[in-house]
Order: sequence, then structure tokens, then C-alpha cells
Amino acid sequence: MRFLTDPVGLPGLIALGVGMGVFVVSLLRARARGVKSPKSPDARRSNASIWGIVLQGIGIGLVGFGPIRVGLDPASTTALLEGAIVLVLILGAVWLFDSSSRAMGRNWALVARTRSDGHLVQSGPFAHVRNPIYVAMALFTLAMAIAYGHTLNLIAGAPVFALGTAMRVRHEESVLRATFADYDAYAARVKRFVPGLF
Repeated sequence: MRFLTDPVGLPGLIALGVGMGVFVVSLLRARARGVKSPKSPDARRSNASIWGIVLQGIGIGLVGFGPIRVGLDPASTTALLEGAIVLVLILGAVWLFDSSSRAMGRNWALVARTRSDGHLVQSGPFAHVRNPIYVAMALFTLAMAIAYGHTLNLIAGAPVFALGTAMRVRHEESVLRATFADYDAYAARVKRFVPGLF
């Protein structure tokens, strides 16, 4: 099987590696905050949400799958520009995830569920978009595609990631709508992914 990959430079790969390391630390901190909070009696995991996570993972995997062809001079303008773009995207993704998980505090969980001490978070990134963590995941995926030279892989991976995200969003919105009386007003005021647009 032949893969169509773009030549990449070391600056982009280094930027992605650094960003991934910072992201793992941020993820572990978010998980530690979320574990401390008690679950409500009706807390349960949805099969649709689990399948959404699986599809998101497959979509990201499709984008990252294949050989990486390091063919750019690390000091070339193209390699440095590529590295700068990857750095901006990955640090933007990490910042968005970290600030979102901090705004959620003990309400953060991998799979949406209610907690007995939970509340509808409308501060931080949630004041601008309802799903900032999924936006962060999309930025991460784009950064990886550029760093690996797999921009054509987005044709296969992006729709799968989008389908998984749609499944998770639909489940999460139903949980939030059933739990918080002010969710509909919040949803009418704040867009899902892009402030003021979508």
C-alpha cells in the first residue's frame, strides 16, 4: 500500500511532541480533579457516548496512520513555518483543554454524567462555545496531520472524528438538558463549536 505523505521537518515533529507531553500532564490533572467528585445516584454511561469516543479515536488514528517522511531541511523556511503552525495549533489545543477542564473542576469526566454536586459550567471557554474540549481535540488532530505530513489523511479521518463527536454531543446535550433547567437558555446563547457561527 502506498501512502501519499508530504515531506515534513523536525521543528514540526518536535513541536507536536512537546505539545503532546504537556497535554498528557494536563489530562492527568483533569482526571485527578474529576475523580474526587461524587457521582449522583443516576450516573451511568451511555453506549452512544462510548461509541462516540471510539469513533473519535479511530478518526484521530486514521489521520496519524502511515509513514512520516522527514525530508525538509530543519532550518528551511518551510520547516520553520510548519513548526510554528504546529506549535500554535497544539498549544492552542492544550490551552483550550486545560482551561476547559479547570472551568469544569470536579465536574470533568471522560464520559458525560451528572454528579450530585454538579452545576452547569458557563465560564471560561464555555462562555464562548459549548464544546471547547472537542474543539481542542480537532486542533490537536490538525496539528498532528501537519506535523506528520498526513494532510490527505484528513479526508478519511475528519468525517469519522466528526461522527463520533456528533454522537457524544447529542448524548451530552440530552444529559445536560435533563439535569439543568437553564441549559436551553445557555444553548440558545452559546454556539456548539465556533463562537457566533456554529
